[in-house]
Amino acid sequence: MHAITIPQPGGPEALIWAEVPDPALGEGEVLVDVVASAVNRADLLQRQGYYDPPPGASPYPGLECSGRIAAVGPGVSGWAVGDEVCALLAGGGYAEKVAVPAGQLLPVPQGMDLVTAAALPEVTATVWSNVFMIAHLRPGETLLVHGGASGIGTMAVQLAKAVGARVAVTAGGPEKLARCAELGADILIDYREQDFVAEIRKATDGAGADVILDIVGAKYLDRNVKALAVNGRLAVIGLQGGVKGELNLAALLGKRGAITATSLRGRPPGEKAAIVAAVREHVWPLIEAGRVRAVVDRTVRLREAGEGHRVLEAGVHVGKVLLVAE
Repeated sequence: MHAITIPQPGGPEALIWAEVPDPALGEGEVLVDVVASAVNRADLLQRQGYYDPPPGASPYPGLECSGRIAAVGPGVSGWAVGDEVCALLAGGGYAEKVAVPAGQLLPVPQGMDLVTAAALPEVTATVWSNVFMIAHLRPGETLLVHGGASGIGTMAVQLAKAVGARVAVTAGGPEKLARCAELGADILIDYREQDFVAEIRKATDGAGADVILDIVGAKYLDRNVKALAVNGRLAVIGLQGGVKGELNLAALLGKRGAITATSLRGRPPGEKAAIVAAVREHVWPLIEAGRVRAVVDRTVRLREAGEGHRVLEAGVHVGKVLLVAE
């Protein structure tokens, strides 16, 4: 098969389309012929040499895909050759074929085309596991989403609104904020021009956000704590603003607040399977009912994945950038 390889870390030009061995199919796995994948921040880090795949995972980038099952390994039930699926991966999505633990497969939602389904696994699993399974966002609470126009952000806005929460977003510029408003965001904060702590307090009569979903990390740590409501929960899922920050424990204690930090890629298959099952139970019906949708900025040919990386690095996208096989 062919896959996007990274012979040497570097810029987008480091991504090389090359012939590689087909993946071996193990116990409890299925082989998927990839129709589309998607670009995630983790892929950029892997390309740059900062984020190696977990032990035993495919060496090729790509944390999600959609496609058709080409073979079913031993110990797999409930799936058959020819089924159209999308999948959460530890790597290998930037390839013509990928082996996937069966517990990380999802059926393509009714009414959605196979390419668009590639936009779903990573964002739905990340948002549902952090905002709902860990932070327990409830109806009537306020969720603050940093990077509201990102793939994660556009899904978080929709899911929070679907369960009856109020949603605030930060994004860069009026155009991105307008797109967030179209998805249901109630409170729009331009992080380039406004202080999100002051804005979220003003919009909540001084209370703050009950849950914050943060992709920035260290740079926002102190201000995120200030923006939390009493009994607030901060879920850190990204480190775009650095890895080391100063935490005022007295401020966190005074708010009876909680901070969690999680990544999805390195979790064991059993944990991923539990998250995927929860997504299928809770999120798929919302998608099939038309209450939540995949937001796709553009598609790029898989063999030209470097162009997709350039788009993400430029920050001009809203939603997901997909890589489409031929």
